[in-house]
Amino acid sequence: MNLRRTDCEWRTPPAPTGGAVAAFALRAARFSRAFTLVEMILAIGVAAIVLIAVNAVLFTTLHLREVATNAVDAATPLDQTVAFLRRDLQCLVPPTNGTSKFLSGSFRTGQVNSLGVPEPVAIEMFTATAALSQSAPWADIQRVSYELKNATDASGRRDLYRSVTRNLLAISATPEVADQLMLSGVESIKFMGFDGSRWQDKWDTSDVSTLNTNLPLAVRVEILLAGNLNATDPIQLVVPIDAQSRTNMVLASATGN
Repeated sequence: MNLRRTDCEWRTPPAPTGGAVAAFALRAARFSRAFTLVEMILAIGVAAIVLIAVNAVLFTTLHLREVATNAVDAATPLDQTVAFLRRDLQCLVPPTNGTSKFLSGSFRTGQVNSLGVPEPVAIEMFTATAALSQSAPWADIQRVSYELKNATDASGRRDLYRSVTRNLLAISATPEVADQLMLSGVESIKFMGFDGSRWQDKWDTSDVSTLNTNLPLAVRVEILLAGNLNATDPIQLVVPIDAQSRTNMVLASATGN
């Protein structure tokens, strides 16, 4: 029997077309890029550790920022008070020596009575720290006093106020006094004048019967905040006084001026 070669040959499948090859390659690429379950678990674990570390750093930073903000907010009123005190004391005008001269004023410390202020003040001084403006057309010399007043709320604490009288030429038993809240929660405030040898608690240049009718050489301020009852650690400020009169005696000319 004669067999033809074509009958005995195995038939091979037809060659794939271009579209089939592309689809097969795409499926193979998809399978080759997939992650296994172990790889997914490891990736999630690493991401969780990184997020925990970032979260801890973030909350630590926020806490430090809050602490720093609270410290700055608490120190701002005290810094402002110290700045006002230093400026007022550095700009003291010469004393009156018991007379009523212009461009001068008395300097008194030690719980004295100041006109227009209902409570005794720790210090009363005349200082050239006023600023001229259209709404306040007075001189740059103003009367300033610092005193403690009871807080307006029911906390029972005392607050430090700065009282200012601008219109010094007005003849009135009740002058216009502007109160400025400087510091809250103050236990005590004390002013002392240095006479060259020792610090004195009381100083009054308006009293001609005393020896200290001139300005002190320096003024020391001690502020004790409420809650800090350790009197050995008050806030201290020492300000040298440059303005000094040539004499502490009252001189009269032939005309009586």
